[in-house]
Amino acid sequence: MAHTRTKLILLAALFATAGCAHKRPKILPPSAGDAPVTDNSGANGGDSNGVVVPGSAQDFQRSVMSDTIHFALDMSDIDATSRSILDSQVAWLTKWPNRRITIEGHADERGTREYNLALGDRRANAAKNYLAAKGIDPSRITTISYGKERPIALGSDEASWAQNRRAVTIVLQ
Repeated sequence: MAHTRTKLILLAALFATAGCAHKRPKILPPSAGDAPVTDNSGANGGDSNGVVVPGSAQDFQRSVMSDTIHFALDMSDIDATSRSILDSQVAWLTKWPNRRITIEGHADERGTREYNLALGDRRANAAKNYLAAKGIDPSRITTISYGKERPIALGSDEASWAQNRRAVTIVLQ
């Protein structure tokens, strides 16, 4: 019986350590002295030379005042600063009438998940309605609310909360 028990223990140990065997990675890191590989595919709106492609998401980032507007606590009103930012987005969207955008609404960490999703929705729709009132076809604009789920600042203080109360315009590819 002791001999069988020893065999079972050794067999269990063999199976347990088999999963820990070192496996070769599918992609090897560069060896010392190799030049790093860069992605020049142009996926972010640049060509292989790093030149910004007109009408791309990178062109939007470069051309507008900002892709983000901010809101006061528990508010979804567009203030003067946000109007200026959105006006610069209107100019770009007017220049590129075939480009579609998504506006993401965000909230700070305070409040329930459900409340912040609704608040983020109101913020995204406030930005959408402003753009539409300035002549941008609403069918080009989709909205989504992330509520408090995607903070840009992780602190639990007023400065962090102020950064998280926002709507962000994303140009779709």
